[in-house]
Amino acid sequence: MQARRSLMGAQALESAATTRPASGTIGQFFALTKPRVMSLAVFTAFVGLWIAPRHLSPVAMVVALACIALGAGAAGALNMWYDADIDALMTRTASRPLPRGQRTRGEALVLGLTLATLAIAGCVIAVNIGTAVLLAFTIAYYALVYTVWLKRRTPQSIVIGGAAGSLPPVIGWMATGSTLSLEPWLLFLIIFLWTPAHFWSLALNRAGDYARAGVPALPVVAGREETRRQIVRYSALLVWASALPWTFGYAGRGYAVAAAALGIAFVALALRVRRRNSEGREAARLFAYSIVYLFLLFGALLVDAEVRGGGAATSVSDALAVTL
Repeated sequence: MQARRSLMGAQALESAATTRPASGTIGQFFALTKPRVMSLAVFTAFVGLWIAPRHLSPVAMVVALACIALGAGAAGALNMWYDADIDALMTRTASRPLPRGQRTRGEALVLGLTLATLAIAGCVIAVNIGTAVLLAFTIAYYALVYTVWLKRRTPQSIVIGGAAGSLPPVIGWMATGSTLSLEPWLLFLIIFLWTPAHFWSLALNRAGDYARAGVPALPVVAGREETRRQIVRYSALLVWASALPWTFGYAGRGYAVAAAALGIAFVALALRVRRRNSEGREAARLFAYSIVYLFLLFGALLVDAEVRGGGAATSVSDALAVTL
């Protein structure tokens, strides 16, 4: 009975990772863009834009973020186009628009290419060439390097391919016209080290899905024990990386305290995943917490920038009001 309750709890916590069927044509096309992933990319890009030394007007900020959102949506659609066959084999992704027959692969491809074109052209026209180049590279890296080349070939695909998902804060920084320094790359490093623990905590409970689809996820290839070890290792590295903005003087003590508290909770959950008898339940909890963790950590950077007077506009609330 206790095991059954644990399994039900794990499934409930993983519900955020399971795609619900989209209704209506617009909803189906929007689902092809992976809106949850897009929202994280836009938020981290906003943080990179906000803390950059050069400032944008609220309108210019909205334009830059819109281009980044289009780029993230393009990458998601291209990923769904290529992965339609394996998505149909996995419970977590079987309800996406392509496996359900709501939309065709051709439509997903056209959507992805169209969004990519609009995103890059928008950057060239309204932002700057450097941002356009980096955004184009990010889309291509996610679609070609991660999705086409690595995902079906190596359990390290999420580590290597994670570079694409780590670039939005750097793109946001570049959108302001600021010269690239160490600071945005520290944000890149945080997301890069966050990604494996985030993904593998999901993969532990979805190993059957990945095995059935022929995807060499780490639990399938290296086993659950090694996956749990790697989660703890990357969690420890993440805590170290999260302290670097404060170490190098880019953030204040308030951020340092928030990063430490969030990091301690992250490692504590990772260590609980390490215990075999509670792996499923605790892995689901770590996966859910990892999403909250990244939003709160980058939110702490926003607050710190506001307190220290480093924001890119009059106030966070003003900028968000224009964005909304």
